[in-house]
Amino acid sequence: MIDSVKQKGKGDRAMKKIAFIGLGIMGKSMARNVMKKGYELNIYARTRSKVSDLEQEGAVFYETIPECVKDADAVITIVGYPKDVEEVYFGENGILQNAKQGTYVIDMTTSSPKIAEKIDREAKERGLHALDAPVTGGDTGAKAGTLSILVGGAKEDYESCLPLFEAMGNNINYEGAAGAGQNTKLANQIMIAGTISGLCEALSYAKAKGLDLQTLLDSVATGAAGSRQLDTLAPRILKGDFAPGFFIKHFIKDMKLAASEAKSEELDLNVLERVLDNYETLAEAGCEEDGTQALIKFYEKCETGKEN
Repeated sequence: MIDSVKQKGKGDRAMKKIAFIGLGIMGKSMARNVMKKGYELNIYARTRSKVSDLEQEGAVFYETIPECVKDADAVITIVGYPKDVEEVYFGENGILQNAKQGTYVIDMTTSSPKIAEKIDREAKERGLHALDAPVTGGDTGAKAGTLSILVGGAKEDYESCLPLFEAMGNNINYEGAAGAGQNTKLANQIMIAGTISGLCEALSYAKAKGLDLQTLLDSVATGAAGSRQLDTLAPRILKGDFAPGFFIKHFIKDMKLAASEAKSEELDLNVLERVLDNYETLAEAGCEEDGTQALIKFYEKCETGKEN
């Protein structure tokens, strides 16, 4: 392991120890890539057995958040919902109360821009540096270290943390002040909502017309209809593989955040609202643990017991 990883724009100051909180489908792969780049890694999880593999690979497990973050140079979080972000950041046992001065606190959860702004305010009061840095690229990008990382906060803090971000992604962009990373991610999710819906409707149409679906995909993949969603999700749909690269329940959360922010700007996003409604129908039918490609079930006979 190298002694330290130097930060861009901070002279001789070096970042050595990273605390990582949120070790699910995405977070565990991201944490592995951080270790591969030579950083020391502290980890916290509610259930230790779920991260025993990371311990075996060299991460140090802590029973509490305060113990995990107290000596870290940077803290990364990627948890489930905005309420989880608030839980791990605020209060007596939260990150902001227990991180040492000068620590970078980086929330990579897709969360509320307003919460990002709140974290930024309180971090500044405590001598901490906050960034909101949600990611896109799914489980495949997390494993490969090729995530797109969308960063909001002070630009000098973004520049200082670039080497750390480069351990996890290869398309890293500064989006603007606190909350801008989250707003960029919500715009991304609006785009994805329309794309997945279009893909599922196209497959449903082609099936109804008796087309060979694989031939259809081969025919359009390199044309104007081609997309990352088509490349990634269409093969899974054809195989009936609904294992989550990204959970329906988490996509619903993201779309609700986007819809709320759009409402605050008096925007009427009809496609977003329709896709959100369709996914909520699937969630009510027990599909919330499926991957987002399971939207195809909305157009077929499935657990809802009806044709849609």
